Amino acid sequence: MNLLENLRIALRGLASNKMRTALTMLGIIIGVGVVIIVVAIGQGATQSVTAAINSLGTNQLSIRPNWGRVRLTAAVAHKTRGSGPVASSTVSANFGGGGDGGNNLTLDDANRIAANFPQTVAAVAPQVRGGVQARLGATDSSTSYVGTTPAYIYVNNITLSSGRFFTSYDVDGRRLVCVVGKTVADNLVTGGSHDLTGRTISVSGKNFEVIGMLAPKGAGAFGQDQDDVVVMPITTAMMRIDNKTRLDFMSIRCTTAKMMPLAQQQIASFLRNRHHLRPPFPDNDDFRIGSQTELMARQQSVTGTMTSLLSAVAVISLIVGGIGIMNIMLVSVTERTREIGIRKAIGATPRDILLQFLIESAIISLLGGLVGIIIGIGGAVLLATVGGWNTIIGTASVFVALGVSAGVGLFFGIYPATKAAALHPIEALRYE
Repeated sequence: MNLLENLRIALRGLASNKMRTALTMLGIIIGVGVVIIVVAIGQGATQSVTAAINSLGTNQLSIRPNWGRVRLTAAVAHKTRGSGPVASSTVSANFGGGGDGGNNLTLDDANRIAANFPQTVAAVAPQVRGGVQARLGATDSSTSYVGTTPAYIYVNNITLSSGRFFTSYDVDGRRLVCVVGKTVADNLVTGGSHDLTGRTISVSGKNFEVIGMLAPKGAGAFGQDQDDVVVMPITTAMMRIDNKTRLDFMSIRCTTAKMMPLAQQQIASFLRNRHHLRPPFPDNDDFRIGSQTELMARQQSVTGTMTSLLSAVAVISLIVGGIGIMNIMLVSVTERTREIGIRKAIGATPRDILLQFLIESAIISLLGGLVGIIIGIGGAVLLATVGGWNTIIGTASVFVALGVSAGVGLFFGIYPATKAAALHPIEALRYE
């Protein structure tokens, strides 16, 4: 019996039980659909993180306070001369805490780093950050602020859509000027032009002149809205907004990507000496230095882990669907025992019977895979359109999902097909 005849018989057998065939495909449909959606989300997240980090430059370092550090001083015991008592030093511990008490980063640190390492450090942008209430007329909005220096736009690849950025003159004079992001303008302006350049807004009760608008950047590496920010001179922020004496963050642009490791070593040694830190390092460091490449690797690792976990759930669904195929095929073999006996009696070989049932299971899984692919692509597009997620549907993932679904059908169809092929024609004809 040729392949086309087996295919025709298999399709007729599946068509005779449409509802059962559809329910059998359900596990495969769900599994393949989930695989497509999960891979699309994972690839989209990876692309978003990579783009967000690359937008800042791959030669950027960041310095922040090491709030979680634990500093221990080892106990030292020594015996006095003669038979006197043993004297020992006490063990002391210093746990990084909140407020400025656990933060030793100063504006002078940033200025000295920029001045001392010209071969490795191109620019330093010290920053203080916090939340503020912005107001324009009767409309107000909760937003965040960044107090920084003119180097901020160079270090972070910032561009303006209108106006100008503040200068050293504005920083030295602690002037009440600011540059705002698109989200802030959208929240404050209910009608008319959303360009606030030249207008005055209230920030924490103080009137600021808006001298420029930041070009939209969208979501950051962690999903935060990078356009929901008010940027002002660092001296203004520290002395007239939050009364801070320490920095929250430093962005450092190295001269080249190759200079990053050397710059990291130089800055770490400089801060340890300047802050009078004692070994062991880096355990006793009161700061943390990170790079964009490290951030990218961590983000991609997290994304990869989540994608793997969700893919494992999808694989389990495919296995459950395969078990469902095997169960239904066993039922089909039992129901069609007399038919198998008749086919064998008129000349069908065990190979023909085996091929017939393998074709049936493969058709179920392939159809389920195709429907699952359609649902998966539709779900990914829906998430991107309605939910605003960045999803990327890869051709490779579609073909892999289809291949896996076909493989599941063949694997779980082997046992029922083998059982059908092994039936003795006389016993099959006697089956009631």
